[in-house]
Amino acid sequence: MAGIRTSRNRRQPEREGNLPKVLGINGPEFLLLLIIGLLVIGPSRLPEYTQKLANIVKEVRRMASGAREQIKEEVGIDIDEVDWKKYDPRQYDPRRIIKEALLDDDTKPMSAGAPATVSAAAAATAVAVHRPERVLERLPEGEPAPFDSEAT
Repeated sequence: MAGIRTSRNRRQPEREGNLPKVLGINGPEFLLLLIIGLLVIGPSRLPEYTQKLANIVKEVRRMASGAREQIKEEVGIDIDEVDWKKYDPRQYDPRRIIKEALLDDDTKPMSAGAPATVSAAAAATAVAVHRPERVLERLPEGEPAPFDSEAT
């Protein structure tokens, strides 16, 4: 089947050696950018920028843990306990669902004490409801149809 992707033919992220490429930057390019950044910032301002970077990382971690705690309080579940495989949209193949529904055996054995079920067709024929025949009134030829200004 050409259109179905399985775990065998899923596209893997680009890697150089054992390191994954992040934002299209590999290891040597990252080191080069780091050295250029150190030269631009300079040794006098390096401690200041290092402290700012450390504060940003601490703040991001604090916000992430706060969001995790807020979700746990409001939803009542821990994110680590969620079965994420259950919510994977790839498991919902319409062809498989229809096939299972069509092949599902609806004639399950009933217990002796269970009430007997009546099919809809049998119930409709058992209780015959007399419906009067519908009478259509035609307008005389050439007369316009009534117009309701509130309905349109």
